[in-house]
Amino acid sequence: MIDPETPPAGQTYRIGAVARLTGIPPDTLRVWERRYAVVTPFRSEAGTRLYGADDLARLTLIKRLVDNGDAISHVAQLSLVDLRERVRGLGARPLDPEPSVPCRVGVLGARLPAMLTLATSVGPAAAAEPMAGAVEFVGVFEDEARFRQEAAGLKLDLLLLECPSIHPDQVQRITDLLACSRAARAVVIYEFASRAVLERLRTLRVSARRAPADVAEVRRWCATAHRAHAAPEAAELLDDMDLSGPLPRRRYDTAALARIAAASPTVRCECPHHLVQLVSSLVAFENYSQECEHRNADDAALHAFLHAASAHARATMEAALARVIDAEGIEI
Repeated sequence: MIDPETPPAGQTYRIGAVARLTGIPPDTLRVWERRYAVVTPFRSEAGTRLYGADDLARLTLIKRLVDNGDAISHVAQLSLVDLRERVRGLGARPLDPEPSVPCRVGVLGARLPAMLTLATSVGPAAAAEPMAGAVEFVGVFEDEARFRQEAAGLKLDLLLLECPSIHPDQVQRITDLLACSRAARAVVIYEFASRAVLERLRTLRVSARRAPADVAEVRRWCATAHRAHAAPEAAELLDDMDLSGPLPRRRYDTAALARIAAASPTVRCECPHHLVQLVSSLVAFENYSQECEHRNADDAALHAFLHAASAHARATMEAALARVIDAEGIEI
């Protein structure tokens, strides 16, 4: 972890950017730092937290482990190497023997609780609704203070909030309620909000849905948000990628790619030519995202991630191109 007295080498990121990249709400991140010392960010002269690439790598891995059932107190002090090994081990865990377990949803709002309570009390009609078996409302609250006291004990998968209007200064309250609930994601049903606020919520694991909606639609929204979080494919693809490690170097420079492309009409298929186009496009995007990383400080963390992702994708396609070159006997 970084010495708080020594600024981290390379690109640094503010807490908002770290939250967007890792999916950890700022309030949760502050608690983890204070209670468990998961990372120790450098403080600027103005008191702003600044995180380095190693911090981002640690937080990304810790978030994945916590989402998969590890207690934050058990993984907070593991080294970066141990965290990577533990995350790789997730793939060896047995699958959930009961994939049909419903999503546990906690509800907080003024009108929504009454609507849901009525719908779930009408017997067979409620059971016939689409997604009725996929979603279970295990806690329904109108009082926010009572919600804050009881939500953590409900083991929620999803938080469902009712917010008639969402202003920029309310985003912090929403993320605070999500952290308090210990749910993985939230769905907010709203009537009025700006596009900027909705985009901000999306980056903080919050899906915003426009009212009005009936119970069946609310269930569908909850089930969709839960499935999106539960799907492991994207996370597994990125297990070995973090911003602290060196990025793969290019195997073929521009001149070599040009020679491979020129040779492709003489071989049995056009695969070398198509692969050259793919590699060239990835190189272009890799360069573009690196430039964006330095031009736009507010989105630096996101563009650093895109830069790393495109570099790994480019290396994968270069390896595929090398195999085709060998199989086709292309001289470069």
